[in-house]
Amino acid sequence: MPQLLRVQNFNVSSDGFGAGEGQSLERPFGHADPGTMFSWAGATASWPMRTDPGGSRGLDDYLTRDYARNIGAEIMGRNKFGPQRGPWENYDWRGWWGDEPPFHTPVFVMTHHPRPSFTLSDTTFHFVDDDPATVLDKALEAAQGKDVRLGGGATTIREFLDADLVDTLHVAVSPLKLGSGARLWESPDELLDRFHLDVVPSPSGAVTHHLFWRK
Repeated sequence: MPQLLRVQNFNVSSDGFGAGEGQSLERPFGHADPGTMFSWAGATASWPMRTDPGGSRGLDDYLTRDYARNIGAEIMGRNKFGPQRGPWENYDWRGWWGDEPPFHTPVFVMTHHPRPSFTLSDTTFHFVDDDPATVLDKALEAAQGKDVRLGGGATTIREFLDADLVDTLHVAVSPLKLGSGARLWESPDELLDRFHLDVVPSPSGAVTHHLFWRK
């Protein structure tokens, strides 16, 4: 089977923003509320940060489980890794996730300011200043035959879409509006020249799932 570049469980507002403005250490999504945008996934039985038994089953749970299926590497933009801009002031910052990042694979962080790779638990972060096609080649090699997940944010996903490198996307669209921030699209119709699309309401009513696959 060919290796795929997949966008999994990426959340946007109804006006197409994946994050708001004013990102900081305390607010990774800027003025957007991640608790609202990710509530559909957090309610499922398979939510990886669940600490109590129970949770919903069905489509939302399947998509939450599918996040890690056959993934051998991840690509993300620098703003998903952390809130810093410009040259690194120090190397103490090691991401939002503490000592146990949720990726469990090599992660390629796209940045104009590379820094040495480091490993936390079973996740190794590599910092690369390359074009999308070159970064994807590195990630595919590191994935050792598995797929690569394109983790975001919206600007990074758009770069790979514009380079025609994405094979499948799952985007969960929330009914809330953000008005500004990092935008994935003005309308999902922008992708229909290259992708098939199924639109499926979440059983929870919290989001509408948009499932794209290459024509």
